[in-house]
Amino acid sequence: MTDATSDLISTGAARIEWIRSRMPLLAQARADLARTLPFSGRRIGMSLHLEPKTAVLLETLQAGGAEIVATGNHGSTQDDIVAVLRDRGMTVFGARSDTLEQHHDNINAVLDSAPDLLLDNGGDLAAGIVDRGMTSGIIGGTEETTSGGDRLRSELAGAVPFPVIVINDSMLKAIGENRHAVGQSIVESFMRITNLMVPGRHFVVVGYGWCGRGIAQYLRALGGQVAVVEVDVLKAFEAALDGYRVASVVELAPWADVVITATGRPNVVGGDVFDRLRDGAVLANSGHVAWEIDVAGLKQRAASVSVVDEGIERVAFDDGRHVVLLAEGRMFNLAGRQPKGNSLESMDLGFLLQVLSLEAVATDAAALVPGAQPVPVDIEREIATRFLAALDAAR
Repeated sequence: MTDATSDLISTGAARIEWIRSRMPLLAQARADLARTLPFSGRRIGMSLHLEPKTAVLLETLQAGGAEIVATGNHGSTQDDIVAVLRDRGMTVFGARSDTLEQHHDNINAVLDSAPDLLLDNGGDLAAGIVDRGMTSGIIGGTEETTSGGDRLRSELAGAVPFPVIVINDSMLKAIGENRHAVGQSIVESFMRITNLMVPGRHFVVVGYGWCGRGIAQYLRALGGQVAVVEVDVLKAFEAALDGYRVASVVELAPWADVVITATGRPNVVGGDVFDRLRDGAVLANSGHVAWEIDVAGLKQRAASVSVVDEGIERVAFDDGRHVVLLAEGRMFNLAGRQPKGNSLESMDLGFLLQVLSLEAVATDAAALVPGAQPVPVDIEREIATRFLAALDAAR
C-alpha cells in the first residue's frame, strides 16, 4: 500500500465514522441484518454516488452477508471513500477523475461480476442487463431516482422480468430527502461554490416536483426571489398558489440571475434560453443525469470558455454577455466543489428504504411483480415509525 493510499484511507475512514455516528436507523438495521443474514451468498451490484453516507449503506448490506461489487456515478465519486471500501473487502470501480467513457466501463465491470441483486441509480445497471440479455440471473433490485424510474417505465418497460422497487416513488423519500434534503443541500452548495448571496437574487427553478418544491422553498426562506417553470398544469397551479411567479423558461430567462434545473428531463434549458439570459447569469443542474442543461449546445455558441475556479466555468458570447456554468452541468451538490450532498438524517431514512426493500426482494421476490414498482407500504410505515422515534430520542 502506498503512502497516498494510506492517507486516503485514513481521511475517508474518519469521515465515515462521523457520519455513521449520526445514522441510527442504519445502525439498527446493521444489527438486525447481522443476525438474520438475508443477503448471505448474494452478490449486490451497485451504481450509486460513492460518498461517505453511501459507505455506511454498503457496510450495512455487507453486515447482512452481501458481497458488494460497486461503482459510483459520473463525476461524484470521492476517492478517499473508494479507498476505504476497497480496504474493507469490497470490489469498487471508479475515480472522481473518470471520463464518461470510463464510467461506462465501470458499469460494465459491475455487470461482468454477474450480480444477483441490483442497487441502481439512473437505470444504468438495468439497461446494461437488458442489453446483454442477462435477465435470467437477476433476482431483482432497487432504483434510487426519478430518472431511473422513468427509464424503467419507458425505454425498459416490459424488458425487465424481475422486480425493481423504485425508492423515489416513496412518499418518505419525496418529503424527507427530495423536498427537504435536496432543497437544503442545493441552496447550501450554491452559496459554498459561488460565494454569492441568496437574498434579493432572482432564481428560476425549472421543475416543481418534490426536488423543485424544496429548492424553491429553501431559496425563498433565505430571501431569494423565486420563479418556477413547470409544464404540468396542476403542478404549475400548485406553484402559483404557493406564491411563486410561474412562466416559461424562455420568458423568465431575461429576469433570472440563477437558473436551477430539477426535472430529470433532457435539454430543458437550451438555445432559446441561452440567447435571452442576462449577462452573468448562473446555470446549475440538480438532476441525476447531466442532460437538463444543453451543455454541448451552450459551448458551441460560446466565443470562449474558461475555468475560473473548481466547478465554475465562464462561458462568453460574441455579443459581450457571459454565463456561469456550475459543475459542467452535473448534479452540483455532489459533483461540485467540496461536495456534501443531502443531510445525514435524510440519507439515513432513504438508505433504510434501500436496505429493507432489497431485503424484501432477496427473501421473497416471488411475492413481487416484475418491473418497476413502489416501496411496499408496510416498509414505509415501519421506517416512518423508526424515524419519528429517532427524532424523539435526539431531543
